[in-house]
Amino acid sequence: MDFVDLVRKRYSLRKYSSFPVAEAVIDKCLEAARLAPSACNSQPWTFLVANTPEKVASLAKAAFRGIYSMNSFAANAPVLITVLTERSGYAASMGGFFRGIQFSIMDVAIACEHLSLQAAELGLGTCMFGWLDEKAVKRELSLPKAAKIDLMMSLGYPPDEDCLPPKKRKSLEEIRRYL
Repeated sequence: MDFVDLVRKRYSLRKYSSFPVAEAVIDKCLEAARLAPSACNSQPWTFLVANTPEKVASLAKAAFRGIYSMNSFAANAPVLITVLTERSGYAASMGGFFRGIQFSIMDVAIACEHLSLQAAELGLGTCMFGWLDEKAVKRELSLPKAAKIDLMMSLGYPPDEDCLPPKKRKSLEEIRRYL
């Protein structure tokens, strides 16, 4: 598959089939994330995988209640992944300090996009969530207060091919300027 075709295929999926995702398939997606580049090779991520209906339900209930309920559809996914953002190494942290940028958040986003593209190639869909109740997720997963959750992802098979509307993107002319 051509890379741009793969990118076109990747979609933020909000409806899922109840078909379970095999651990080998999840691991293939996580392997793509593991291979992602990161500032100074810091690899500041840990992926916590919920792949049983009971764990997905309890995690989604914690993460997507109240003001976060717009993402409650994630409870219907067969897999929910909580992504912990770890501290970057010294060089990346210092560079980020002087630039006013948290490279670790960018690194996690790149890793999650690698995961999403691998999932798309395997016929699965994902959706990334930054809008979540972080404190409730930490309680649900018995994580320390110092843990940082910037992102969660749902993963699963689409219910059918027709559930994905056409992508709406700006044209190349709208986003490109040659200097």
